[in-house]
Amino acid sequence: MKTRTWILVIITAFISGLMGAGVMQWMQTPERNFYSQANSLIPSQTVGFNSHNIDNSSFILASEMSTPTVVYIKTTSTYQQPATGFWSWGDFFGNRGPVYNSGSGVIIAEDGIIVTNNHVVDKADEIEVVLNDKRSYTAKVMGTDPSSDLAVLKIEAQNLPFIRFDNSDNLKTGEWVIAVGNPFNLTSTVTAGIVSATGRNINIVNSQFPIESFIQTDAAINPGNSGGALVDLKGNLVGINTAIYSQTGSYAGYGFAVPSNVVNKVVKDILEFGEVQRPFLNAGIKDIDAKLAGQLHQSCIRGVYVEDVGNGGAAAKGGLQEGDVILKIEGFEVNSKSLFEERLSYFRPGDKIKLSIWRKNEPKDITIVLTNREGTTEALRKQSITSVSLGADFEVVSKVERDKLQIESGIKISNIRNGLIRNMNLPEGFILTSINKVKLSSAEDAIRVLESNKGNLVIEGVNPNGSKAYYSFFVR
Repeated sequence: MKTRTWILVIITAFISGLMGAGVMQWMQTPERNFYSQANSLIPSQTVGFNSHNIDNSSFILASEMSTPTVVYIKTTSTYQQPATGFWSWGDFFGNRGPVYNSGSGVIIAEDGIIVTNNHVVDKADEIEVVLNDKRSYTAKVMGTDPSSDLAVLKIEAQNLPFIRFDNSDNLKTGEWVIAVGNPFNLTSTVTAGIVSATGRNINIVNSQFPIESFIQTDAAINPGNSGGALVDLKGNLVGINTAIYSQTGSYAGYGFAVPSNVVNKVVKDILEFGEVQRPFLNAGIKDIDAKLAGQLHQSCIRGVYVEDVGNGGAAAKGGLQEGDVILKIEGFEVNSKSLFEERLSYFRPGDKIKLSIWRKNEPKDITIVLTNREGTTEALRKQSITSVSLGADFEVVSKVERDKLQIESGIKISNIRNGLIRNMNLPEGFILTSINKVKLSSAEDAIRVLESNKGNLVIEGVNPNGSKAYYSFFVR
């Protein structure tokens, strides 16, 4: 019995082997090779720009074109303890030390013009730029725009490789992009992903009038990538990497970039005027949700809602009314507040724009002449006064900010570096409204009082987030 059993086992195994070989041979025929069919779909079914097929060469070419244009930025600033309660100047000088930071930047002109994030160079006393070929330069800040978290730098170099801008309006969800930067001090790092969404507002820009309409991507972006390039597969710039969404501080699925069209406008304004020519509508705009859409009798949620119109401003003069729904700016649909603010930021004071609106269940077009922060149509140049001893720049707060903050006057502090203002730990963008109960009407007044006052110093003002602030110091 045992012998017969073993013979049956051997025969069964032999027959099974023949059947298995036959099945494998059947599967390997061209019409039935499932593995081959699945793999053959990858290049033919993956569609990129202009419906061209994407393969490794597309990523390699984009990387080779963009990597030499991305720089490593190292900054040095002075650390100070927070000022709370009553402090003496003598207390500050024993609590200082160097703070080092790093990030990325992108060369956009062969003569050394570089764009990066404002938060990368904010409060920096020294800025070092290291090129892809390891050459190192000291950079000068040409201008910053906290509203979009962008800054423009200049190094003294010529014939540098630079990246070309592409139109970020043409980006589509699902399109491949690469992120180039220096995460974790690892220079010239390239990651790939797709555009997950556009027009994202994540409330990270600390400014009275933020522009947040980010490109969302799942290309890995980590600390050190800030200021680096988001590049399409043609090797052109479509965004400046700015932020990550994470509870740990490291990449957790999504990154966010400032669209290249916003970057292009900011850079042009800074190079021409020294500051961004921000247009203002002087109207309150908010998103439309399902509840509001129902009240407006919209069959689908479209446009943005005008909740108030300032007296005598651009919107009022152009005929915009409270309760209007803005559907388009110059023919471009704006279905969120972030997209509306992005589209508006492309223009300058004095520009005429056509708004397509919905009013009382009827479509209507109106023309608005945009104004600047002072309510006029002229281009403005940065007018600030520098105090070397205080280590900061001072300028009168604009009319549009005074109206929003409901203050009569104020002096804004910017470009803080080594000096008494930093020792006081007043934040960048802080607005002085009074010193020792005396209201301030000019930058000269604020500098004179701060430089000459001794003894108790009581400062009242407004923080960059709009909250009221009160500080007390003892000056020796």
